[in-house]
Amino acid sequence: MQDFLRFKHLCRYITMSAPNKRRDTDFYKLLMSDFIVETIDDSTNQFNVVFHGPKESPYEGGVWKIQVKLPDSYPYKRPSIKFLNKILHPNIDESSGAVCMNVINETWNSAFDLANVFETFLPLLLLYPNPSDPFNVDAAVQMLRDKEQYEKRVKEYCEQYAKRENILGPPVEGRNTSEDSDGKATSSDDETAEP
Repeated sequence: MQDFLRFKHLCRYITMSAPNKRRDTDFYKLLMSDFIVETIDDSTNQFNVVFHGPKESPYEGGVWKIQVKLPDSYPYKRPSIKFLNKILHPNIDESSGAVCMNVINETWNSAFDLANVFETFLPLLLLYPNPSDPFNVDAAVQMLRDKEQYEKRVKEYCEQYAKRENILGPPVEGRNTSEDSDGKATSSDDETAEP
């Protein structure tokens, strides 16, 4: 199914208009990566990306759906990034999922693309929170006062709000879905379909 969706979007990509070329190119680059991308109304302006917590962090094993909105003037204007399921982090608003991240919010550069956001910026944000510039003051205070207790709460949030099956659904019969070394979803057919 994912391959069909990629093919469908690639066909649309061939006929895209010139003013939206960079936005669409970045979208299709992300679509063709190992990330699961869910379009909203077949739009390259707004879509969701399934994101796995980075290894060797308290977020490891957590899976989040990230909403991405691209402004008409993308890439000259930054994308809007928002966690749709709850996450405990000093730089992410717990109620709205909005991300306070200097690279995206203040220092966005048109040389960056969507792959940078999901392969580099978000993993670094989760690995190295900045409690001195918080969106979630409670998480920042707890991280500064008792890092061990903070990491325990992060893991509890992952267990409660970021379970793989809640985001990706139950495994499809006949398919084996696993995570590769980067935490991205990969699939391989274990059985062949009967005619």
